[in-house]
Amino acid sequence: MAAKKKYPDELRERATRMVFEVREQTGTRTGSISKVADQLGVHREALRTWVRQAEVDGGQRPGTNTADAQRIAELERENRELRRANEILKAASGFLRAGTRPATAQVMAFVDTVRDELGVESVCRELQIAPSTYYAAKKRENDPSQRALRDEELKKEIQRVYDENRQVYGARKIWHQLRREGIEVARCTVERLMRVLGLAGVVRGGKVRTTIPDPTAERPRDLVDRDFTAPRPNRLWVTDFTYVATWAGFVYVAFALDVFSRKIVGWRVADHKRTELVLDALEMAIWSRDRDGVRDLDGLVHHSDAGSQYVSIRYTDRLIEAGAAPSVGTVGDALDNALMESTVGLYKTEAIKPGGPWRTLDDVEIATLTWVDWYNRQRIHSAIDNRPPAEYEAMYYRSHQTTQTA
Repeated sequence: MAAKKKYPDELRERATRMVFEVREQTGTRTGSISKVADQLGVHREALRTWVRQAEVDGGQRPGTNTADAQRIAELERENRELRRANEILKAASGFLRAGTRPATAQVMAFVDTVRDELGVESVCRELQIAPSTYYAAKKRENDPSQRALRDEELKKEIQRVYDENRQVYGARKIWHQLRREGIEVARCTVERLMRVLGLAGVVRGGKVRTTIPDPTAERPRDLVDRDFTAPRPNRLWVTDFTYVATWAGFVYVAFALDVFSRKIVGWRVADHKRTELVLDALEMAIWSRDRDGVRDLDGLVHHSDAGSQYVSIRYTDRLIEAGAAPSVGTVGDALDNALMESTVGLYKTEAIKPGGPWRTLDDVEIATLTWVDWYNRQRIHSAIDNRPPAEYEAMYYRSHQTTQTA
């Protein structure tokens, strides 16, 4: 489509004619262009160009007249078309055999490779095929079904959720997260598209034993009996620690977790596994709850395995001082602390394994800080209605405040 001209041809001719008439009437050239331009509402320089060209066409000024300019432009256009045709045939000589007509797919592929440089219509004309043939083929190729269009949109969302969650989510969690965001999609669709994208959730590895029970120590009885449920926050905490290999040697990471919301309330990284390691994690848990306004932990059950650190006198005394009742599982039975074992497995799988190898304790500590923040604020958990722990706790407190107000 030709570009729309700013001024109509009739206006150009009339404005030019009026300039010559004004000059004839006034006997001077001065001011004629400005006067006519202002009266007709055209740009003065545009009118000046029209007048000069009219003078050239009338032989009053040297230069290329309009007719000659049109002939030159036509010759240049024909020359460009001949050069383009030569380039097309030269490029097509690799697959155009004398006496045979290439398959449509071959022709389409060739046009695709040269269309940006030579143009579709020009190439089709030289290859003696209708441009409509090419466009029809491209429409069939580029007009995907509604399912294909929907898949492309979902791929972007799935990739985004996967990247925003440390690239550890599998299909189930991505599906739940998409639904939380209001994106309705079937779980089987998420699984299918993750296979297409080559995405997969992390897989947990084996567990290395870190708990070393003290056979001579007196242990509190098991108050949990594998019932890892709680009616509200600060009714049941579970604890454990694990190890991480670094270039500087092993470091150990202890956690304390609130069963109600699955929130990690305390953690500690150290280069030893003495009582101070787990005691510092406990102190952080008590401090974090105090910061949230919970100063009374009476009624809290603190559950751990039978490791010597957790049954030590110092640790037990601190629990009693805080108002918590100690609970210890049986020796050598991971199921008695299954929830904490599972959380430690997540930590190793989602934070330690992808980020290794680790150089120093400081590197592990920063990675643990980042993971705990993501775990508490963003990671969804199936046990709490596929919500993050912090959100789940906030919902609990809001609902109870509303009930009390009512």
